[in-house]
Amino acid sequence: MNRRRADRAAQAGTPQARPRGAAAGPGADRRRELRQQRRQERLRNLWRVLVLSAAAAGLGYGLLREGWTLRSPEQVEVSGSRQVSREQVIREGRLRFPLQLLSVQPRSLAASLAAALPVEKVQVSRLMLPPRLRVDLVDREAVARAERRTGRGLEQGFVDRLGNWMSSRQQLGTVAPQRPLVWVRGWQERLRPALALVLARRNELGSPLQEVRFEPDGSLWLVTVALGEVRLGPPDARLNQRLDVLEHLSSRLPGRVRGTTVRSIDLSDPDKPELGLLAPGPAAQRGAGGTGAD
Repeated sequence: MNRRRADRAAQAGTPQARPRGAAAGPGADRRRELRQQRRQERLRNLWRVLVLSAAAAGLGYGLLREGWTLRSPEQVEVSGSRQVSREQVIREGRLRFPLQLLSVQPRSLAASLAAALPVEKVQVSRLMLPPRLRVDLVDREAVARAERRTGRGLEQGFVDRLGNWMSSRQQLGTVAPQRPLVWVRGWQERLRPALALVLARRNELGSPLQEVRFEPDGSLWLVTVALGEVRLGPPDARLNQRLDVLEHLSSRLPGRVRGTTVRSIDLSDPDKPELGLLAPGPAAQRGAGGTGAD
């Protein structure tokens, strides 16, 4: 019966179905072998990744624990200052050895050093190979004596060229000034930019500057050798213009005014400066008053 069916199927042109369990042929065996090799290769790659990751983690942990550690003060490098030593940096920065390098916060340490040392600028860097801490400093120079009002009364100190307050402790060891110091009275943090501008132009005023005074309301006064008291008014955007007018008056006052003593100058309105003159005698005193200047 089965033979007849096979003969009829052959005659009809239909292919005979392959019996179950028959061999798939050499191509199928090759594909199966390649799939097995790829699985084994993936397992080997995964094992390599796990081994390398474990080694890297162990090396990193070892470096953190042992490699990136500051063990002595010699691993702290201080540069840029002629007056601040490594010992001062370590003391004011409160550095204790051994010290984990990654535990140092550069910004926080720089702020602490700037507040305690006579420096204008501080930059802190962590260097890994070899492990060390680098501190770059820019020396601060006191250009004026200063006083400010605090809750405990008047405090005396100094200011640098940028108008920053310097305590007497910070000023110790700074470079000695080459000229007499100007007095700054009534120093206030909010008025520091105006003070920095005046200090930057102090040699352009036509007369040596003796005093810079800030009133409680912020009004600015200068005292010069030749012109006496000069009221500059509020330290606003026109301060630079007022200083230009002061320089102009110092060099171009008429001869009749130069021969008298200037009591005060009011430049709160730089377009209309007013001069107060000390009259030479009683007769002149009766007619003395504010004098405009062009």
